[in-house]
Amino acid sequence: MAHRDLYQRRIRAMVGIMVVTLVVIALRLIDVQAVQASSISKRATNEMMMTSTLLAPRGEITDVNGVELARSVDAITIVVDQTMIADPATTASVVSPILNIPAANLLPMLTGTKRYQIIAKDVAPAVWQNLQTTLTTYNRASGLSKRIVGFFSERGYVREYPTGKLAASLVGITNAAGVGASGIESSLESKLAGTNGEYLYANGAGTIIPGSAIIKTEAKAGTGVQLTINRDVEWVAQDAIASAVKSAKAASGTVIVMDPKTGRILAEASAPSFDPSIPKTITQDSLRNPAVQDMYEPGSTGKVITLSAALEEKNITPTSVFTVPYSFKFAGGSYHDAEHHGVEHLTATGVLAQSSNVGAIQIGATMSHDTLYSYLTKFGIGSSTGSGLPGEQVGQLPPVASWSNSSAPTISFGQGYSVTALQATSVMATIANDGVRVTPTVIAGTTDSSGHYAPAANQQSVRVVSSQTAQQVRTMLESVVSQNGTAPAAAIPGYRVAGKTGTAQRNDNTCHCYRGYTSSFIGFAPADKPAYVVSVVIQNPQGQHLGGVIAAPVFQKVMSFVLQSEHIQPTGGKPAPYPLNAADLALATKKG
Repeated sequence: MAHRDLYQRRIRAMVGIMVVTLVVIALRLIDVQAVQASSISKRATNEMMMTSTLLAPRGEITDVNGVELARSVDAITIVVDQTMIADPATTASVVSPILNIPAANLLPMLTGTKRYQIIAKDVAPAVWQNLQTTLTTYNRASGLSKRIVGFFSERGYVREYPTGKLAASLVGITNAAGVGASGIESSLESKLAGTNGEYLYANGAGTIIPGSAIIKTEAKAGTGVQLTINRDVEWVAQDAIASAVKSAKAASGTVIVMDPKTGRILAEASAPSFDPSIPKTITQDSLRNPAVQDMYEPGSTGKVITLSAALEEKNITPTSVFTVPYSFKFAGGSYHDAEHHGVEHLTATGVLAQSSNVGAIQIGATMSHDTLYSYLTKFGIGSSTGSGLPGEQVGQLPPVASWSNSSAPTISFGQGYSVTALQATSVMATIANDGVRVTPTVIAGTTDSSGHYAPAANQQSVRVVSSQTAQQVRTMLESVVSQNGTAPAAAIPGYRVAGKTGTAQRNDNTCHCYRGYTSSFIGFAPADKPAYVVSVVIQNPQGQHLGGVIAAPVFQKVMSFVLQSEHIQPTGGKPAPYPLNAADLALATKKG
């Protein structure tokens, strides 16, 4: 009986222990399943999830009509985790034909302990899709131990320049990191560059688990920039200057087309150029924008400033007569015209039409040094045009205090100071725009990532000379394009054309001396109602170097196209030219 009671007590004790144990296990299961399940799942998920950068595309650069000059297109960078590659040799042989990379070159990139190794950069998305399909097919046919894993993709973009050489120095390029390195790409980097985002994805067996990607932060595309450049006008300008530079065996050339009323630039072409899509054509020198970075002495185009200043000061009229020998002595120096001639009695208009240095010196001498200097600065010489283009130079204009005896005479006919092609264009645009100088620009507007377009603000303007002076100079400049002027090759049938030639000695930095020439022509049309200004500058031509011979025909070709493409009709007005010399003046006075 006693034994039976002891046995029953032991049984009850064992049952109690078992019950307690079961209760503890049950409570633990409840804790794991109900209480800790979310945290364990979250921890497991976090261990599987990886973060990657969601790259933002740069804003596109277009011409005034929306034609793409620079754009970002999808590209993939393929990377590998070397620690996940079980058989590098086999992997290289399988992957090689897809990536078009020799297996021998791939093998070192697949071998090692790097967790991040770039295999192929900026490939087309189709290549990555092909790689994934190939590896999936291969893995299904292979044993578990022979599976190829460890390949990952990073989405990115590459910059394309669909118009090639067109406006290349203006548009610029991006570097290997996708950052603007020159031109508009560089100067507007803060706008064009987008803001990168982030995304999460689940990593399973060395690849992204389909459908697991979660965007953490959206990428914000860069702002698009619309230029004032017209693709068709740019093409004609590029073709014309490239042909002229080649024909003249010149060092370089530049053409600028501008609307003088708004300051908008329709074309800014240079030669030689480069193709952003062909790296071997890109050099440090070719990345320069000669329109704003190359400085030169303007030569006779600078006479426009001298005569405008003297007219504005009422020191001369368009028909004031000057006795002009081939050469003469002035302020201790000897000066002469470009071509031999006898003593002439030229009007101020004749001085401009025949581009007489001697006559320009006499006209400049009607003003004090300070007055002449003040007009040079009013026309923008020695200061930035305000275009905002990267690397823009301001030229060189020595202060009056440093002028020597030869400074005033040489400055009067366009030497002794330097300008950029854009500055020289702005001077002529000021005369075309009734004496008001407008800040040049190549920016028409911007489009943000939401598609909202914001036009650029109107350009700043300042009056330089009176409307009367500007009108007088415009009429005087028509004589330059006449058969009695230096640039009949610039004439356009049916249109009134005005302009000025320039043939300046070229400063050579290698010898610190004058060697070679800068040949130019800058003009506008229609002369009585100017719509556009076209400037042509050719540096160091070999052989023939007169601006009226090699630069004026380029002007004629480009301006003819601009007038037609922009539907500018001839005004129908007939020129009423001023007499060019004393004899013609007397005859006109007698008839009047």
